Amino acid sequence: MAENDTDEAGTAVREYRTEELAEAAGIPVRTLRFYRERKLLPPPRREGRIAWYDDHHLARLRTIAALLERGHTLGGIAELTAAFENGRDVSQLGELLGIGWSEETPVRLSPEALADHFEGEVTPENLAASLDLGYLATDGETIVHVSRRLLDVSSALVREGVPLAAVLETGRRVREHADALAGLFTELITAHIGDEAVARLRPLAKSVVEAELTMAMDRLRQPPPPEAPPREDPTLAGQTPEGQTRQPPTREGQTPAS
Repeated sequence: MAENDTDEAGTAVREYRTEELAEAAGIPVRTLRFYRERKLLPPPRREGRIAWYDDHHLARLRTIAALLERGHTLGGIAELTAAFENGRDVSQLGELLGIGWSEETPVRLSPEALADHFEGEVTPENLAASLDLGYLATDGETIVHVSRRLLDVSSALVREGVPLAAVLETGRRVREHADALAGLFTELITAHIGDEAVARLRPLAKSVVEAELTMAMDRLRQPPPPEAPPREDPTLAGQTPEGQTRQPPTREGQTPAS
């Protein structure tokens, strides 16, 4: 085991030979090599014939073990790993969403903690959709969710039985409407007060949106008005449209009076 390097924060980076890493992770060496062949682990640093691993590899092995315990297959873990590695870095998240973390509290999660939040619905497709929306970003072996409030709401909906894919699709549509509403209020405030007042008056815009949304949902829950009773057809009551009594049909050879 070696500590011959430092990370960006100046902290010593611990490195492991293959046998040392397998022992630290509690797995056989052959399992470690199998994971490496399946590309579940990033390549080690090579020094001649010696492969050197670090704490990031150890964290990945512990994540694999935790996901296996939760019922994920190695194939599924490989797909999740690929989605993580192709996702946006946390440094890009603020730029992507146009936010400065002023009100939303980001949440740091391990992959297994994320799986626990959504009860087996963290599929590669849902993970890719979350990364694409900017709800999630990666920071090494850690996942960052953009908003504690959104994380809590989405996981609550999944626990109630709403599929995560449907939650994410609704989130995408909500964002489109939210962008439009934000544009309306920003235009209103800028036109009549000035751009410098937008941040100060943002709570007023939030109050209007919350009130209107509440009333809109109330309107949707109101029962429809009762249907008016059908108008009686006068011809079915034995009356002609002019109010005259309809004569019964006559048989051949008889007059109406006979």
